[in-house]
Amino acid sequence: MSTHAADVHDLIRVHGARENNLKDVSLELPKRRLTVFTGVSGSGKSSLVFATIAAESQRMINETYSTFVQGFMPTLARPDVDLLDGLTTAIIVDQQRLGADPRSTVGTATDAGAMLRILFSRLGTPHIGSAQAFSFNVASISGAGAVTVEKGGREVKERREFSITGGMCPRCEGRGAVSDFDLTALYDADKSLDEGPFTIPGYSMDGWFGRIFKGSGFFDPAKPIAEYSKREMNDLLYREPTKIQVEGINLTYEGLIPKIQKSMLSKDREAMQPHIRAFVDRAVVFTTCPDCDGTRLTEAARSSRIGGINIAEASAMQISDLAEWVAGIHDEGVAPLLTTLRHTLDSFVRIGLGYLSLERPSGSLSGGEAQRTKMIRHLGSSLTDVTYVFDEPTIGLHPHDITRMNELLLQLRDKGNTVLVVEHKPETIAIADRVVDLGPGAGSEGGEIVFEGTVEELRASGTLTGRHLDDRTTTKPAVRASSGSLEIRGANSHNLRDVDVDVPLGVLVVVTGVAGSGKSSLIHGSVAGREGVVEIDQGAIKGSRRSNPATYTGLLEPIRKAFAKVNGVKPALFSANSEGACPNCNGAGVIYTDLAIMAGVATTCVVCEGKRFDAGVLEYRFGGRDISEVLGMSVAEAEAFFREGEGKLPAAHKILVRLVDVGLGYLKIGQPLTTLSGGERQRLKLASQMGDKGSVYVLDEPTTGLHLADVEQLLGLLDRLVDGGRSVIVIEHHQAVMAHADWIIDLGPGAGHDGGTVVFEGTPADLVAARSTLTGEHLAAYVGA
Repeated sequence: MSTHAADVHDLIRVHGARENNLKDVSLELPKRRLTVFTGVSGSGKSSLVFATIAAESQRMINETYSTFVQGFMPTLARPDVDLLDGLTTAIIVDQQRLGADPRSTVGTATDAGAMLRILFSRLGTPHIGSAQAFSFNVASISGAGAVTVEKGGREVKERREFSITGGMCPRCEGRGAVSDFDLTALYDADKSLDEGPFTIPGYSMDGWFGRIFKGSGFFDPAKPIAEYSKREMNDLLYREPTKIQVEGINLTYEGLIPKIQKSMLSKDREAMQPHIRAFVDRAVVFTTCPDCDGTRLTEAARSSRIGGINIAEASAMQISDLAEWVAGIHDEGVAPLLTTLRHTLDSFVRIGLGYLSLERPSGSLSGGEAQRTKMIRHLGSSLTDVTYVFDEPTIGLHPHDITRMNELLLQLRDKGNTVLVVEHKPETIAIADRVVDLGPGAGSEGGEIVFEGTVEELRASGTLTGRHLDDRTTTKPAVRASSGSLEIRGANSHNLRDVDVDVPLGVLVVVTGVAGSGKSSLIHGSVAGREGVVEIDQGAIKGSRRSNPATYTGLLEPIRKAFAKVNGVKPALFSANSEGACPNCNGAGVIYTDLAIMAGVATTCVVCEGKRFDAGVLEYRFGGRDISEVLGMSVAEAEAFFREGEGKLPAAHKILVRLVDVGLGYLKIGQPLTTLSGGERQRLKLASQMGDKGSVYVLDEPTTGLHLADVEQLLGLLDRLVDGGRSVIVIEHHQAVMAHADWIIDLGPGAGHDGGTVVFEGTPADLVAARSTLTGEHLAAYVGA
């Protein structure tokens, strides 16, 4: 029987992919199967899966909309590939953290919050208004006035009134907390404006701030702040924006507190630069809003109830409990809404996030939690023949939870979907129908397919992944002795239940437990922030395409100074963001042309040929190289160049050694930060903070994005930190890291209100022998005990 023409498209074909470091990659992927992409961090997995296959699918879907609609959508450039054939609609579930906006919660980030608001607006008693009346992001507002309308060629004035009933608490503006300022942290009261009294970052009396305050005419610049009258203090701290003239220039004067609220407090704490965050922590005291008791809602919104429960109490419930409560509501009038809401809440539970609550700020979710939250909307979808693209879906998951994640991936495949997964964990690689291994190395040494086939064939292959797939470690025969301990007493943030624990110092401590058991709450809540503690979390590095590893780590500073000293010129010449920039492209190396609804075009600058610097700057040399050649080196090359000989530069060499230590030897030091993968960014953070003077290092899942082979190198690095006299505390699920620890603190036994207690403290060998916890069982299986 002949095959129907429509049934021959069973493959996604990629020919000649060259995105980022890919070297003319060609492959054929079977549809309706689970394909796992492996390879060391930086080998080109994301470039192939996300930047080529998924990006082209999204671009082609966008092109099916009208040009009017496309004008509102992000413009995507066509990937650098010769041919892509057999693509289906791609749904991307990546590792991008959910927005860290202080108003964003788990409820607002998913559809659950919106559905709950509609439910209360229909069934809540007393009835107080539409769904907006239950939203803490909508303020109540009313107004009246005359409007001019044109009717039949004549202008007619009409009186109009409007009112919106919102649920936003007016006192805290829907934030749940009010801020109070410690005035002693803003200024030194004994000093006058002439003496520079402000202790706020960026508020110097030499710049515009100083000129505005001195030239406002509200104060005597020579009078100490302590002697200000009531009116002067009010002007200094609270005055609303007022137009003033300083030195003939029209400017706006505003009191210190509204100015700080707009410029600093409008951002989420996690998104602030370190020095601003330190100032805010010192100067601003956040207290629970007394009017709404932290619920963010108006009194009216809290007064409307269904079965004795108001919307604030429902949002504060653990989602697994909320699902049970919603299941008990029966009303024919809202049956479709209840069905969808129940399904969404059940999806949270099924995916292992039943321990969250809808009021939890989305910025506080870990990378793994954020990714699984995004998966929820796809779980019950009746779409088939879709390509689902996952970026390390096991991030932040305990081995116990990985089994559930694997089941979900297989369910999606069995509905007739193509599932593409970028992954390092052997437990997920094991369920693949097909494995594509990229390598052989990272960066310029990667970008090729080194293996395609089944998991069994991968084991037998000689590739790096194949050799390390069955790596198992053993617990250490001897562990280090601690040099003291860091006491935690009565820890009760989030789901912790008055936890008392002593964290040993001078050793490698691993804090583990199932997702949601309270690990981050314990360490970030009780250890981070203490003196001498350096915290390296998974938060994204803030950086534009002009930032690179050299600028981020401070490496460029000694290099610029060395160039300037040897050539007798200013250091600013050797910055592509300053005086040395190519005048044609302003130091970007490329010219961007915006084509409105079409994807913008980036063409290499014809003047500097992509080198980013003015031609005159490139004539200056250091150690026989110009500045663009130095920035074009890989970390490993630069480390050798600055180590000895003409290019010897100890200050730069010290930073480069740390970058090599964390396994980033292949990165180019001038490569834009926007091109780095998640694992690379975290290791870049680690390298830049290893030089800090801290005595205790807290690392949050440092194996994220690391290939099995790189985990060994990371363990070596942690050992060197401990042997160098530092204490290292690692929040981790990777069994190899647990087995390597000197001390394990295991939280559990479950997640959410089933967790929050310490279920084991001791050495890895004792944990394996006891097998008393979920972690103990999985670790015992891993080490073959």
